[in-house]
Amino acid sequence: MVALTERGLWLPNAADRRDLAVFAERARRLDPAAVIRFRRRDDDRLVAWVATGFDVLAARVFGGRCRPADLCAAADAVSAGLPGAGDDGFIETGFSMDSAWRGALPPEHGFAHLDDVPVAVFADLAQRGAEVAREQGAAGPPTSLLDQDVLSLSASSAESAEEVGVPMRCVFALTGMGFLPPGSMSEERARKRPGASAAPPVGDGEVVRVRATRTWLRIDARFGSVYRRRGGPLLAM
Repeated sequence: MVALTERGLWLPNAADRRDLAVFAERARRLDPAAVIRFRRRDDDRLVAWVATGFDVLAARVFGGRCRPADLCAAADAVSAGLPGAGDDGFIETGFSMDSAWRGALPPEHGFAHLDDVPVAVFADLAQRGAEVAREQGAAGPPTSLLDQDVLSLSASSAESAEEVGVPMRCVFALTGMGFLPPGSMSEERARKRPGASAAPPVGDGEVVRVRATRTWLRIDARFGSVYRRRGGPLLAM
């Protein structure tokens, strides 16, 4: 029987543990010292949050629970604890990293729907951005590229209309965390890749949902969501 004071995660489903392993590994690729913040959503679900290094937060929902209800752990400790999960799905998370988390989390509710964008559009933007970043060599993508709005979506309210930009930071965060389905670039761009087959893209017909509040931009893809604090004019909701 698990002691009530025990700290850690409980993910009874093996599929959720596999998904968390991928989430933690992706986070570590972006930042070897990544910290994952777990927050209880309800009795059966929790949300894992991580700072991606692009000034963008990434999140994914898992079936399970955590104790305490708001817990921060090193991504490498989570990766190390997953193989030792017991029959009840208990995962050791190592030392508390609560003091390492900086900044507030976005709200759970209150996001207004802006548009559903074909997943191939995001995949193509990521591919073009990666090509530009490679040209920069070891320096990586320049700030000017990261801050560039690569999509502009209209948001309307009773009082006004406003253009909401999606910066390249969010696109890189989506692909860096593996939230887009594999092979989801457009058919035209896929044909141009060396060794491309005639098979249709995996993500053909799939969409990415873009929503916003006055202070947050949210992008929901198949395998997770990314959030970016908004600057400039506030969206009236």
